[in-house]
Amino acid sequence: MPDNHPSLEITGGGAERFLPALNTRHLSYKPFPIIGWNRHLETIFAAFFRTFPDVKYRRECLRTKDNGTIALDWVCGDHRSLPPDSPILILLPGLTGGSQDSYVKHMLVKAKSKGWRVVVFNSRGCANSPVTTPQLQTASFTADTCHVVDHVSSMFPKASIYGVGWSLGGNILVNYLGREYHRCSLSGAVSLCNPFNLVIADENLRKGFNNIYDRALRGGLSTTFSKHVSLFEDANDEYNVQAGLNPRTVREYDEAITRVSLGYKSVDEYYSNSCSCHVVQHVRIPLLCIQAANDPIAPIEATPHEDIKENPNCMLIVTPQGGHLGWVAGDEAPFGAPWTDNVVMDFLEHLRNGASNNNDASKPEAS
Repeated sequence: MPDNHPSLEITGGGAERFLPALNTRHLSYKPFPIIGWNRHLETIFAAFFRTFPDVKYRRECLRTKDNGTIALDWVCGDHRSLPPDSPILILLPGLTGGSQDSYVKHMLVKAKSKGWRVVVFNSRGCANSPVTTPQLQTASFTADTCHVVDHVSSMFPKASIYGVGWSLGGNILVNYLGREYHRCSLSGAVSLCNPFNLVIADENLRKGFNNIYDRALRGGLSTTFSKHVSLFEDANDEYNVQAGLNPRTVREYDEAITRVSLGYKSVDEYYSNSCSCHVVQHVRIPLLCIQAANDPIAPIEATPHEDIKENPNCMLIVTPQGGHLGWVAGDEAPFGAPWTDNVVMDFLEHLRNGASNNNDASKPEAS
C-alpha cells in the first residue's frame, strides 16, 4: 500500500492499473470529529442530516418482457444541453432507495458537474414507481438491469455507459457484471458498501444494535408492499400476505414475499443464490469496490478479498470508518457529499478519458 494514504486498505488485481488515476488528495481519509468516530452515529447522521441537492427529474417508465415496470429518472434539461456522446452514468440505489435519496443526488450532482449524463435506475416499486406485476426489488434478478442498460445503449449509441451502485444496488450491479459478462455493455462500474454475501449480511443484521437498521428496512419494505398488496393476493397462494404487511424482520419479509416471487423454495436459498461475491471472479470490465471496515449492514468479512485480488479488472478500497452509506469525511463533511464521491469520479473520469483516447485513436486521420 502506498505511503501517502496509510489509513486505507487498497488491494485488487487491478490496483496497480487504476490507483495512479486517483487524486492522492482525495485519498486522505480523515473522519469528521465525533460523528465519524462511531459507525452507528455516522450511519444515522448521514441518513437524517445530509443535505439534499436540488435536482429535478424527468421520469421514463419501461415495460419489461414479463409485463413489469421500471422507472428511470433522468435529469431535466440534459437531453437538450448535452451532446449525444456524453458519458452516461446509471445509478442503482440501495434497498427501498431511489432517486430521492441524498447520497444518490450528491453523486448525480458531482457527475453532472463533469459533463456526464445521469439516470437513476429505480428498482421495481422504489421511488413511487408503478408496479404492474407481483415482483418488487430483489437482490438477484439481473434481467431488469440488462433491460435498462440495453435501453440506454440504444438511446445513446455513441456514448460510453458506466454504473454506480450502493448497498443492495451494488450487489445487483456486481451480479449483473459477473453473470452477464458475455453481454455487458458497460465500460466501467463502482460498487459501494456492497453486502456481497447476503447469508452473512442477514445474520449480521439481526445482531445487537443492528436491529434498528433491520427495523427501518423492513418498515420500508412493508410500506411499499402495502401499496401493491392486491397484485400479490391474486397472484399466488404461496405468498404470505400478512407477513409481508407486518414482518418482524427483513428475513421474514423475504421469506414471505421476495423468495416466492423468484421461485426459490426458501429464503436461505434466495440469499445463497443472490450473493454477488460468487461472481466477482467473472467481472470483465473495470470495477472499483469501496467498503467501510466498520459497516454495520455490509460487514467487511463478507467482502471477497481473494477474488478481487485475483481479478485484474478489480480494485478494492477499504476505509477504516464510514459506517453504512456514511463516509462523513472530506472537504464537504459533515453535511455535504460523502468522501467517496470524489474518489468515484476520479476513477470514472480516468476510464472515460481512456475510452475517449481509444475512440480518437480509432478514427481515421484527415487527409
